[in-house]
Amino acid sequence: MRIIIITGLSGSGKSTAVRVLEDEGFFCIDNLPLSLFPTFTELVEKSRERVRDVVLVMDIRELDSLQGYEKVLQEIRESGHKVEIIFFDASDDVLIRRYSETRRRHPVPDKGTLPEGISYERKQLEGLRRMATLIIDTSELNVHQLKEMVISRVKGENGDREMLVHLQSFGYRYGIPLESDIVMDVRFLPNPFFVAELREYSGLDPMVREYVLGKPETLEFIGKFKDLMDFLLPGYHKEGKFYLTISIGCTGGKHRSVVIAEEMSNFFRDHRMNLKVTHRDIGKG
Repeated sequence: MRIIIITGLSGSGKSTAVRVLEDEGFFCIDNLPLSLFPTFTELVEKSRERVRDVVLVMDIRELDSLQGYEKVLQEIRESGHKVEIIFFDASDDVLIRRYSETRRRHPVPDKGTLPEGISYERKQLEGLRRMATLIIDTSELNVHQLKEMVISRVKGENGDREMLVHLQSFGYRYGIPLESDIVMDVRFLPNPFFVAELREYSGLDPMVREYVLGKPETLEFIGKFKDLMDFLLPGYHKEGKFYLTISIGCTGGKHRSVVIAEEMSNFFRDHRMNLKVTHRDIGKG
């Protein structure tokens, strides 16, 4: 079976993700005690029904059962099943706003204020976050964007699937994307913002692109960036990493990072990667 563990912060979108995957044909179980995971997989194996795609939700609600999850998940893998962990996250400010809007109680209300409860939950789940095969930061996603992202990352990607690369530009002014696997800082490159006739345009404009790519340091950087990817990608694939988020940042996320992300997209397409390109902050500021 392909078993996807849905976990992460309360209020970060786990319930939405589960509903999406259920609609896509996954067999979903919410809040199953960890100790019953091996028993569940055994029952499914013995069942006459052909269950191949399973989603199990594991979060702070079963705090006591979170102990020893590494051993349990390893046992499931050793029995021949493929286990993936998708960790949903969001900034504290966003989580607090969502709780205020929905008027729901945090699952650990005895830990003090809402911010203190969120902080406690982060600490309890940090081990699962480190083990995650995919981290999805929902801070700036609406429900429709979240559904689209979950489907694009999960649907139809069974067995020996190709790597999905999410290449995104961003502005350091607005924070580093939490889901990043690799972060590249291109603020050392000449900035079109200080060229009056280029300032109002974005990195998608030919004039800005020509300015950035016309600098020797830019071409040297891109060459080294491609060499690094040629070195890393086979290793990631060998270790079973099928989701890779590469974030390229400049100051505002409008000029340099956009140009570099677009230029690097050609590299990944040439390598026949399953590629998604986004420019998170291109319309800000």
